[in-house]
Amino acid sequence: MNDRETFEKLLRDIKEEVLVMGNMVEQALGRSIEALKKRDLNLGHQIIADDDKINEKRFNIEKKSIELIASQQPGTDDLIIIVGILNIIIELERIGDYAAGIAKIVIMIGDEPPLKPLIDIPRMSEITIGMVHNSLKALIENDSKAALQVIGMDEVVDSINDQIFRELLTFMMTDPKTINRATRLIWVAHNIERAADRATNISERVVYTITGKMEELGASKY
Repeated sequence: MNDRETFEKLLRDIKEEVLVMGNMVEQALGRSIEALKKRDLNLGHQIIADDDKINEKRFNIEKKSIELIASQQPGTDDLIIIVGILNIIIELERIGDYAAGIAKIVIMIGDEPPLKPLIDIPRMSEITIGMVHNSLKALIENDSKAALQVIGMDEVVDSINDQIFRELLTFMMTDPKTINRATRLIWVAHNIERAADRATNISERVVYTITGKMEELGASKY
């Protein structure tokens, strides 16, 4: 195996690890909403504990990426890909943090009766999980068009978040006794909205790894 083949194999291995991390994050976000719907405090505690595994995965990928740079001394185009990956895993870790944050809110809510049927929040979560999944698929397939489609979905999530906020604000204004429960649901929706922003950032980085141009392509500027 020559140097180029060695480099490409090591880079493929790193990308596979990024996919594994992405799957961990997708599961964490989905499970956090499941815990909310079922008022499953045990699951909430488990999600928080599992966040350490996501962090560990990020540091492992970072270590392998640095070792790849040091041992193979990649050229500019290859270095752009590695730098993009290093930024992507940071965004994934943050999404994991938002999932853990939702789990903490679930524990705060405890066994309080639901304020309203949960429809829009799970929908937000499903869209966001899809954004994360498709952004990483675009990375593996070098598909900038698919990455741009992910970025376009951020506006949908923002719109649902605004709708949730207005509805919950109406609850609070109509009956002040609902303020605590409504506020916590607003926090949940906000965490999902921020996760979608991070998925947008990932897609921007994917475009960067393909084109070599870093641009803020979505509504998120974070």
